[in-house]
Amino acid sequence: MNENNHYQYGIKSTLAQCWAISGVWFLQLQLGAQVMISTVVIGAIENNNASKDANESLSITSEEASWFASLLYLFTPVGNILSLLLLDRFGHKKCMILTNIPSIIAQIILYFAENVEILYTSSILMALTLGFSNAPSLAYAGEVCEPKLRGALTSALNVFYYGGSIILTMVYSITMQWRLTVLLTTAFPILTIAILLTTPDSPMWLLAKGKHSKAHRNLSRLRGKVSYEKCENEFQEMVRYNSPSNNDEPNQKENTNVWKHLFEPEVIRPFRLMTIYFFFMNLLSGLPLLPYLVSILKEFGAPVNVEWTISFSMALSIVGSLMAVFLIRKLGKRFLTLFTLSICSVCYIAIGLIGVYWKNAKPTTSWIVLILFLATILISSIGITPVSWTLVTEIFPAKSRNILCSVCTGVCFIVTFFMAKYYPELSLLVEFYNLFTIVGIVGLFGCIYFYFCLPETENKTLQEITEFFK
Repeated sequence: MNENNHYQYGIKSTLAQCWAISGVWFLQLQLGAQVMISTVVIGAIENNNASKDANESLSITSEEASWFASLLYLFTPVGNILSLLLLDRFGHKKCMILTNIPSIIAQIILYFAENVEILYTSSILMALTLGFSNAPSLAYAGEVCEPKLRGALTSALNVFYYGGSIILTMVYSITMQWRLTVLLTTAFPILTIAILLTTPDSPMWLLAKGKHSKAHRNLSRLRGKVSYEKCENEFQEMVRYNSPSNNDEPNQKENTNVWKHLFEPEVIRPFRLMTIYFFFMNLLSGLPLLPYLVSILKEFGAPVNVEWTISFSMALSIVGSLMAVFLIRKLGKRFLTLFTLSICSVCYIAIGLIGVYWKNAKPTTSWIVLILFLATILISSIGITPVSWTLVTEIFPAKSRNILCSVCTGVCFIVTFFMAKYYPELSLLVEFYNLFTIVGIVGLFGCIYFYFCLPETENKTLQEITEFFK
């Protein structure tokens, strides 16, 4: 198998794969902007005390704000289920195009929102977009790339995700009008559709549908329009990967039962690993805290412009994601996970302890805790965040990848929902800074788990990764 790790296609192949995955990148740009919309809206209209727009009449309570923020994650699994029902029939490309429709509708009705019910409706539609997009985009990204490029190109998803976030927050920082900001970002889904219309379907999906000649043609296109002979070895490996029991008819019939296949060890083990990984990624990346960034930064007390600080934090995420593109290949996913998770845990513990026990030097401590918090955003975007989404594109067998990409991302966002919905209550229950200490301590237990249970998947073929979990 080792000789198949490097097919020696050349720079044209790399460029072709970059273009193919660019539709996924721009879809992530759109999703990154949508996830930050709640931060902007809540900061502008919660109790109407933070709004800089004198003409804004809409106001929401803290309870309504928590629902508006968390509905984005609660209904994401519904989108996952819808994509699961349509993905095998229509393929990755068409599903990624369809996911932009509720996105456009959500942003238009949010622009015209005059009551909290419309806010909830737009949040639910954005949740459907978020959920519907995950399985087709992640599976497509994992299937169209060579093993040696898969880690770098899929980790770049986070660069575009955070790029969407920073564009939205910067537009708001400049305009200070959340409605105008939302309206301008409708350009993202329109641009995404235009790009996706030019990209090829996944050869893996075409093989699963029995379209061998088109699959071979698309693989040739994805590898820089090389000759069929030059990509024949990779194509035959894809054929074997999609039908491992070709020569055994009874086994082939048994393996077509996808639901039975879900309970096999090579599915259960990576699913358990990804569920735990997403829990710790949510816990230490700050994702559930995004809707409350305005109030969190004010609680730290540093004399900064909150809106521009949020934009700066998103810029740090982009820097971290760019670093991840190169570091994943150099250091591997296992090392980056252990390193970044441990650093984030220590930073959270430090924030909590400083906030509780070092209150006398308030101007100094406010800057220290802010810097530590921004450091966790940077560090998590180098490791645990991009690695989580890269792993989910490659860790599952072909027969169950579409289903488990949907299920895993659904689990991820259910965890995010509970963390986002109940963050205000937990912050009041255990006190603001104590919550950071608790999160950091739990994160250290995650380091211990991943040290023993997380394998290295970098520069491995999908077949080799599947074999590991058998």
